[in-house]
Amino acid sequence: MSTDRYPFREIEAKWQRVWEERKQFSATEDPSRPKFYCLEMFPYPSGRIHMGHVRVYAIGDLLARFKWMRGFNVLHPMGWDAFGLPAENAAIEHGVHPAIWTYENIDYMRGQLQKMGISYDWDREVTTCDPAYYRWEQLIFIRMLERGLAYRKRSTVNWCPSCQTVLANEQVEDGRCWRCDSEVTPREIDGWFFKITAYADELLAWCDKLPGWPERVLTMQRNWIGRSEGAEFDLPVAGRADLKVRVFTTRQDTVFGMTYAVLAPEHPLVDRLVTDAREREAVAAFRAEVAKQSEIERLAADRPKRGFRLKVPVVNPFTGAEVPLYLADYVLMGYGTGAIMAVPGEDQRDWDFAKQHGLPIVETVERPAGFMGEAYAGEGVKINSGFLDGLTVAEAKRKAVDWLVGRGLGEAKVNYRLRDWGISRQRYWGAPIPVLYCDACGMVPEAEANLPVILPRDVQLSGKGGSPLADVAHFVNARCPKCGGPARRETDTMDTFVESSWYFFRYCSPGYEGGMVERRAAEYWMPVDQYIGGIEHAVLHLLYARFYTKVLRDLGLVNVDEPFTALLSQGMVIKGGAKMSKSKGNVVSDDYIREKYGADTGRLFELFAAPPEKDLEWNDQGIEGASRFLNRVWRFVLAHLDELRSAPSEAAHPPSDTGRAFRRTIHATIQRVTDDIEHDFHFNTAISAIMELVNALYAFDTAALDRVPAGERGRLLREAVETVLLLLGPFCPHVTEELWSQLGHATSLFKQPWPSADAEALRRNEVTVVVQVDGKVRGRLTVDVDAAEERVRQLALGDEKVRPWVASRRVAKVVVVPNRLVNIVTIA
Repeated sequence: MSTDRYPFREIEAKWQRVWEERKQFSATEDPSRPKFYCLEMFPYPSGRIHMGHVRVYAIGDLLARFKWMRGFNVLHPMGWDAFGLPAENAAIEHGVHPAIWTYENIDYMRGQLQKMGISYDWDREVTTCDPAYYRWEQLIFIRMLERGLAYRKRSTVNWCPSCQTVLANEQVEDGRCWRCDSEVTPREIDGWFFKITAYADELLAWCDKLPGWPERVLTMQRNWIGRSEGAEFDLPVAGRADLKVRVFTTRQDTVFGMTYAVLAPEHPLVDRLVTDAREREAVAAFRAEVAKQSEIERLAADRPKRGFRLKVPVVNPFTGAEVPLYLADYVLMGYGTGAIMAVPGEDQRDWDFAKQHGLPIVETVERPAGFMGEAYAGEGVKINSGFLDGLTVAEAKRKAVDWLVGRGLGEAKVNYRLRDWGISRQRYWGAPIPVLYCDACGMVPEAEANLPVILPRDVQLSGKGGSPLADVAHFVNARCPKCGGPARRETDTMDTFVESSWYFFRYCSPGYEGGMVERRAAEYWMPVDQYIGGIEHAVLHLLYARFYTKVLRDLGLVNVDEPFTALLSQGMVIKGGAKMSKSKGNVVSDDYIREKYGADTGRLFELFAAPPEKDLEWNDQGIEGASRFLNRVWRFVLAHLDELRSAPSEAAHPPSDTGRAFRRTIHATIQRVTDDIEHDFHFNTAISAIMELVNALYAFDTAALDRVPAGERGRLLREAVETVLLLLGPFCPHVTEELWSQLGHATSLFKQPWPSADAEALRRNEVTVVVQVDGKVRGRLTVDVDAAEERVRQLALGDEKVRPWVASRRVAKVVVVPNRLVNIVTIA
């Protein structure tokens, strides 16, 4: 075998085969051992894995292998988020069935992951487009329907006329479809919803009980749920005794500063307020323009606020004054009542709108001295506020609500930004919704005995005209499970976020046929101890998974409140200033890197180049450096193989100063790497410490020839090399497993216990103490670690570099900080 360069192709294939034959990463429940469930967000089988993807899998593999060596029973599974629009679009474009496209991609990507040497338990693999998988979410849909957690309603949605499907707000960019760039239009359709709002308070409360989650992700979740306390009350429409505009505000204390009011353009009251034909035409044009914007665009702080003033004003019930009523794009029908009182003195959006439209601004909170802002949202004493003057903001909020309630004009109210989860998709490649429509019985859920409702394969895909399932007669035409008469199946399919909201439970018992999850297995493995995935999933996927877990708990299927104990959101891999992606043409192929450098080198570079939560800038020099380091380790071990094999394997207790110093370096590295992995996820600094140990190994090898007895040298070399391999193993499993075997070990490196730092080896007999005179460093002493304070004081005062600074002055005080510092204070 080559001693010059690591023969990665041969060695990586060998150990992947060995691990598979041994079933080394298979997991079974073992109550006698602590468990560790390690999970990366499963991929969409889009075709090829590139180095942008590799980062998340390398992190997961590192943590899984580390925990095995720490004595944990580890579950580390993998599967495929296999439904979705890209497969259907590819099928339309290339004339291949989505199922064929999907499974071919899965086969290729599975092979890539296996060639990376990732420690997955492939016996637990799940694929979400398999009827054996989605039958269980169909059953849960029926259970949710029975409890009112699933329901059907008519709603306005973002509609892409080209893709012929509903788009989430996040999929609309500048009024256009994120995938095909077609102009998006609003459309009212019937669709299915999950009542996630029923869990809003619990989802919000648990954001304070997840210390293992990044704070920025929890903040995003809190903001998405958007709980706000305030008041609802009516603004009478001037001259229209039959009409009132119901508004919601969180700042009822500012009501005396209302200078206009706003309706969302979609508000149903608009059609009753607008009676003039010419005004109606102008309103329709304004609504059409606003409809081109997504909700995110309408709420963006940096965009001009567009408005249309209606002819009819409304009345401020606190003052009796009439104020103009506008339609404006920055007010959404989906939040509160879809109408607001506008107080530009204390709300920046209202300030911006008022300035654009020449509306008055009334300040109702006294500004602090020197305040140079525009709208003021801080605390202060109420001014220009009638009976609220002189109160604090909090006091005024309570008194304003009491005033409204006492007069029957309004009430205290809690609102949420969170809206129920629309799960209907008008496309083919998704899980069928298990519902039928019977002329006699109405809407009826499918009988549980008939599940799964299987997605038919014989469809014609054109991408036009809505769901192609509507044209599959043998699917649509069915028997009503209630009366046995003719019925029609629902042709919408479920949002693919449904499949990814429970896959982590299925991994616990993937072959179980008695239900979604075997309770005993779920009770052992859940929750996931470490979840790993991109920040782009910080809101929707994680929020839906949390919601679905709570539903399963309330259905009595599981006993956990939250699915993920800890979350690591890794940064993106950047190349050429942009996120690595096929659409941008800036990918670096995993196949290319593996063939040129080996899987271990690619993984080492991505773990070393940046902290995991930061973006990583790809550069070829960095991967060359990772390759050189691994080859340096390889050469050292093979060059010293005979000496290492013959050396005793027990821990060395060196008598020589050189040996003691080197062993201290070994065990300081163990302590540092352990802390960096286990507590901080500082994988890059852990690798740096291992590299420093390898440098020390080379230096000791040279120095020990003259200064260290042969027996001591051999033991220390073996301890150091084995430590390097054990610490480096989770980062680079193939090369380390091979070298471990070369040293004569019959069992796998990853069945060895993780090394522990020897406190005795870390103990220093001498330390360097800094000596300061009047706060300035004037000398350094080498003293015994247990030297008495008086002895250290005498040494400091007698030091030749210190004496000149105290000779002509009187020493007032000498402070000794043991093993660190002597501070001498003098006076003239």
